[in-house]
Amino acid sequence: MLVIRLFRIGKKNQPSFKIVVTDKKNPSRGGRFVEEVGAYNPVTKEKVLKKERIQYWLGQGVQPSPTVHNLLVKEGILTGKKVPKHKKSKKKETAPTTEKPVEVPKPEEKPTEKPKEEVPKEAKPPE
Repeated sequence: MLVIRLFRIGKKNQPSFKIVVTDKKNPSRGGRFVEEVGAYNPVTKEKVLKKERIQYWLGQGVQPSPTVHNLLVKEGILTGKKVPKHKKSKKKETAPTTEKPVEVPKPEEKPTEKPKEEVPKEAKPPE
């Protein structure tokens, strides 16, 4: 399956990327690719895109990676919403559900203790 993704080039701490069409199984650094369709420098925010070739490959059914998808949406080549950077973790979703049942029993216990204190006070004055 072919994908459009970033191909890392550049020195240590100086990233630069080629935007390439490659097989999904190939490594993202040093692997073979079918065609180079652009370049991206995240330090200077410089983008060079071959719009015609990108549209051709998208028409052939090639899927862009989430980062490349967001770049293409920002440049206006693709329409739609950007892909979120981070997915919601399952731990955060389960934590609020366990907290809610814990909070409900606490208010119920306090009112049951107060009537017990009032009953002995009423019994003492008639003696």
